Amino acid sequence: MTDTAVSDFRHPRRYVRLDTILRLRWLAVLGQLATIFIVVQGLEFDVEVIPCLTIISLSALLNLALQIAFNPMHRLEPAYAAALLALNIIELAGLLFFTGGLENPFSFLFLAPVLISATALPIRLTIALGVLAVVCASLLVFFHFPLPWDSDDPLVLPPIYLFGVWLSIAVAIGVTSLYAFQVTEEARQLSDALAATELVLTREQHLTQLDGLAAAAAHELGTPLSTIFLISRELESTIANNSPLAGDLKTLREQAQRCRDILAKITQLSATGAPFDRMPLSTLIEEAVAPHRDFDVAIKVRIALGATPEPVGIRNPAILYGVGNILENAVDFARSAVEVNASWNKEVVDIVISDDGPGIAPDMLKRIGEPYLSRRRNAAETHGGLGLGVFIARTLLERTGARVSFTNRMFPEHGAVVQITWPRERFEAEEMAAEPVS
Repeated sequence: MTDTAVSDFRHPRRYVRLDTILRLRWLAVLGQLATIFIVVQGLEFDVEVIPCLTIISLSALLNLALQIAFNPMHRLEPAYAAALLALNIIELAGLLFFTGGLENPFSFLFLAPVLISATALPIRLTIALGVLAVVCASLLVFFHFPLPWDSDDPLVLPPIYLFGVWLSIAVAIGVTSLYAFQVTEEARQLSDALAATELVLTREQHLTQLDGLAAAAAHELGTPLSTIFLISRELESTIANNSPLAGDLKTLREQAQRCRDILAKITQLSATGAPFDRMPLSTLIEEAVAPHRDFDVAIKVRIALGATPEPVGIRNPAILYGVGNILENAVDFARSAVEVNASWNKEVVDIVISDDGPGIAPDMLKRIGEPYLSRRRNAAETHGGLGLGVFIARTLLERTGARVSFTNRMFPEHGAVVQITWPRERFEAEEMAAEPVS
């Protein structure tokens, strides 16, 4: 129940399909051609057509060369994808150079390649592209051809306005890129963490299914083994002790008895683990607590007997894993003791797990349960964990209908408190269907 089992889900390498980049570049080519046509033919402005068409043609030729040389489904290394986006910035800077520099309203298109990088590439490459875009915008403040405009009434923008345009582009690149990167990163982490949760739940379900198969196998094999044992014992009693077959029959009987003993052990192990078994709340707690009793931390279990009978639910791997993982965290941070209190009434079933450790830091209390949020004291204690344990536990428990809350003990006491509450009818349901996780 440690976090290391899902370590492969953090920070996957980011690859962008070549087809995605090429589609964006072709869209840029078509948009640039349409803009030049409208400005020249529709507005009848004087534009440096040949240099602009040359830049657009080179961009189109590069697109064709990439489509011919590579499979469009080929996934680019981040550095190569960043190089193509950098080329987009340089091409845009070239077009703006011949069409008015930052006076051209299309200068804000510097944002596009940087935003694409922020959503698909590592942060260091996004920063590099942002710096490149700001440098190009800075050069265009001082070096550019006049803006295509009516020759009888030329447009002259004051320097302070151009500085404002440059500043707005630089700020927009920084702010929007940071925002896009943060949103994308959170979505990616949530997706990876949910995948890890599904993997853990699948593993637990497979283990439960193996218990059921073991019980079924023990039941099916019990009858033929009993028959073999009885026949071998009867044959052994009818053959003289000095017969050469006596030793073989004795060995056969002993081995049949040994198989029966093994199947009896399997049946006992599976008796409380088959997926169709039901267990009282106290048994569920004891099964979750048992693996953590061998540590130096004392675990105290208190069952508050209520006026109603003890709730009995199905043996759900999601509940066992979730409660066990929270218990493991409590044992990790406790100084000497962990308390597990259970209670129930007609409406709800409660499990409260508390420890006497340092508690949850105030800045993490509102975020506890988010993916990749670890409250361990140092990286060495995590053994490679990534803070997914609490997220997985909370997600699995909420899928069974539970409400999980995290608090700290009231001063002067110290330690974390985790309360898990189910509606009683949901806990005792014959089949606990999983709820979707948002």
